[in-house]
Amino acid sequence: MPSTLYTNILLVEDDDDDYLFFQDALVEITKYVHLTRAENGHILTKLLDTQSIPLPDIIFLDLNMPGKDGFECLVDIRNNDRLRDLPVIIFSTSDEPSDIRKAYAEGANFYLTKPANFNTLKLNIQQILSCDWKENVSLDDTALYMSHVS
Repeated sequence: MPSTLYTNILLVEDDDDDYLFFQDALVEITKYVHLTRAENGHILTKLLDTQSIPLPDIIFLDLNMPGKDGFECLVDIRNNDRLRDLPVIIFSTSDEPSDIRKAYAEGANFYLTKPANFNTLKLNIQQILSCDWKENVSLDDTALYMSHVS
């Protein structure tokens, strides 16, 4: 089994195909995780405000969603005492430098551009899940920046 520090993963993703692509990659990496999906920012807020369920170990957050977008969600997470230390990985189709800079400025732990290649996605997820985002990686560790490979 690949080493992973995270067993409770929350994916905030409005696109069904992107969700299934992520889910399939995760299943091939490890069967020892629980994946929860929030289809938009409003559902994410409700999930995180629910005290009766455990907080996720890590959040993969899409930026471009209808209603409450990923940037707004990230700001809300970082401004909440209970949530602010959760590792948040931006998982977006955007590779715009301004989006990447803004995500790090708002407190993202990492920015991952969604790859089109399944094996690249598996490798990216595996690398992300093996990092200790709370201890060993700075908020703007751009040396680990991963972009998509077709």
